Amino acid sequence: MHKVIDLKVLYFGTPVVLIGSRNEDGSANLMPMSSAWWLGQSCMLGLGDSSQTAANLRREGECVLNLPSSAQVDAVDALALLTANPRIPEYRLKQGYRHERQKFAAAGMTELPGELVRAPRAAECPVQLECRVESATALTGGGRTAFEVTVVRAHVEESLLVPGSGHYVDPVGWDPLIMKFCEFFGDGRRLAPSRLAEGWQMPGRMPAAV
Repeated sequence: MHKVIDLKVLYFGTPVVLIGSRNEDGSANLMPMSSAWWLGQSCMLGLGDSSQTAANLRREGECVLNLPSSAQVDAVDALALLTANPRIPEYRLKQGYRHERQKFAAAGMTELPGELVRAPRAAECPVQLECRVESATALTGGGRTAFEVTVVRAHVEESLLVPGSGHYVDPVGWDPLIMKFCEFFGDGRRLAPSRLAEGWQMPGRMPAAV
């Protein structure tokens, strides 16, 4: 039996991405997101227009897509309700967002320079994709933009490569951090409480540790 409903959230399960970018003053920004999909060497990123990252991508025309494994769940969760934009919309404030410029420090991650782009890489992430922005398209309804980026250089932890291939990631060895309905999953299981799920007041969310 199927039931016709008005779904409030459509996050059925996508990999978490930590987008590295440069702020207007040259400082490093790091933003978690899970609205990304790939085709060939291209990737589409869905971002809210009020985010600092959206402004950075428009201005700088580049970014780094750092892909955390399930082992980085705590670092990602630490970033969940932080924004580098000092102008925080009222609805975000109600969800618990606060202004924080030092994102790498907040996540306990190490900034590395890009090789072909100015945007920063996150050393702890086993996959780091340097990208250039190709286009930005406003989505229907306003307040959101789809950015098309092209991967110009990929950095992959050597242990994740299929032995002898040189160009292929081992799907068994790679355990991406997945966000599914605002909750963290990895290795087929729910990993830890999510601040984002708490901020969005998601029903059925995992309770915080006591």
